[in-house]
Amino acid sequence: MSDKRFRFGVVGSPASGEAWIKTVRQAADLGYSTVLMPDGLQLPSPFPSLAMAAAVADIRVGTFVAAAPLRTPRATAWEAHTLTLLTDGRFEFGLGTGRPAVEEQVNEIGLHFGTAKERRDQVRETLDHLVKLDGERRTPIMLAAGGPRALALAAARADIVSLAKDAMTPRAEIAQLVKDLRELAGSRADDIELAMNLFAAGTRELPPFTQRAAGVTPEELEASDSLMLLRGTTQEMADELQRRRDDFGVSYISVNALFLEDLAPVVEMLNGK
Repeated sequence: MSDKRFRFGVVGSPASGEAWIKTVRQAADLGYSTVLMPDGLQLPSPFPSLAMAAAVADIRVGTFVAAAPLRTPRATAWEAHTLTLLTDGRFEFGLGTGRPAVEEQVNEIGLHFGTAKERRDQVRETLDHLVKLDGERRTPIMLAAGGPRALALAAARADIVSLAKDAMTPRAEIAQLVKDLRELAGSRADDIELAMNLFAAGTRELPPFTQRAAGVTPEELEASDSLMLLRGTTQEMADELQRRRDDFGVSYISVNALFLEDLAPVVEMLNGK
């Protein structure tokens, strides 16, 4: 389905400056394309953290994803444009409407969480501001898509679409999601890079946070054919990623930073191919 080459990202956040530098440099040394960072008041701010990451290693950086309700549209666009400028175009702007848990944080900083429609409108407004700020230099946009309205927005505006379904979503449903996206994107379809995030890779035991993130126990996740996992030997994992590219067109794979060494042999085998 896709002739796009594989590339890989690491999703993490700073526990300290020293630890962050170590993670970023390790990711770059192991051949990862991008260091990606989530957004939320429970974490350090992604924008200065990613600026630091881009300064200590020759690697792309990206928000995964910035929560639109946590800032005004103009302020978010300002932050994104600044990173594009400072990194000389190595920044990928991942933006979303914010998970339900973000509502409490939005209230804490005195902003309005809004309805789902209002938050999608915030995303659109943010992107419109960014286009004006960027001028001739265009920041690549990553949008997550799961539901029909998010899918339509991603089809119209995204350069990268992260397939955002829950951990137990069957393969047939992912295939239909991609088909719907391509139909909505029309002439843009072949220009969109499809991305998928992994909770874990390799053979190590799943960490406790996977139950909070996936909504099911590690045992249930392991017993399923979850696309949020990539298990097995290096060759088995590489074969599975090639299957996903053939079936869904997914070529941009990110993994939690806890597993960056586990996926590294696959990165070495597939990166750029």
